[in-house]
Amino acid sequence: QHFRYGDTSEIFKPADLSKLSPSAVFATFGLGFCLSMLFFMDQNIGSAMVNNPCNKLKKGPAYHLDMLVVGIMNAFLSIFGLPWMHACLPHSPLHVRSLADVEERVDQGHVYEIIVKVRETRITGLSSNILIGLSMFMLPYPLAYIPTAVLDGLFLYMAVTALNGNQMFERITLLFMEQAAYPPNHYIRRVPQRNIHKFTILQVIQLVVMCSFGFAPYAYMKMMFPVLLLMLLPVRHKIVPHFIEAKYLAALDGQHQ
Repeated sequence: QHFRYGDTSEIFKPADLSKLSPSAVFATFGLGFCLSMLFFMDQNIGSAMVNNPCNKLKKGPAYHLDMLVVGIMNAFLSIFGLPWMHACLPHSPLHVRSLADVEERVDQGHVYEIIVKVRETRITGLSSNILIGLSMFMLPYPLAYIPTAVLDGLFLYMAVTALNGNQMFERITLLFMEQAAYPPNHYIRRVPQRNIHKFTILQVIQLVVMCSFGFAPYAYMKMMFPVLLLMLLPVRHKIVPHFIEAKYLAALDGQHQ
């Protein structure tokens, strides 16, 4: 299957909102709320992962400024029916990783990588987005000849490579590993094995629920995904503490990595 491309002479043509009925306008309020929640969560999660202390960034974060810029850009893009933009996973953390100097360390027979320095520059982000913009001149051909499976494989590769260093993935592997072979991570030293597995199972259950909505064949279920993602916050702060003590959750949340 190839990309479907509709040629149009006017890219910056405002959407004809006059064709919408009043009921359709009010219906968009709910859809807009769900999308705004998804953008808010994706933007902040991506920014938080980029500004993780493990990356040893020297320039401070600007969460509110980033959100303001994203809001202004998407308001402009919405007028013309163009795709929205925001920080997303796994592209943003992988971008930081590509700019980092990494060293391998050995601790109790386990090899792990740490980031020594990150080249904090705007040149790479600006250059990549310029190249993305220039790809518009490759429409309809040769981009129309590229199968969608190629893009699916690219995103799959990016997702798999992003698992390296992901704490949840590491804890899932602990379920199938002898305790003597556990790596010397900080949470393993501080949290009992039962609580580690309990926390991992709770996260896997939440992941399965999110995937069931995100990959559902029904459009209305997919629209509930942002709300479901937002509901994970009260689950983490109100329900999970009933199963695991707060001092163990502080270590498992990865704040001290």
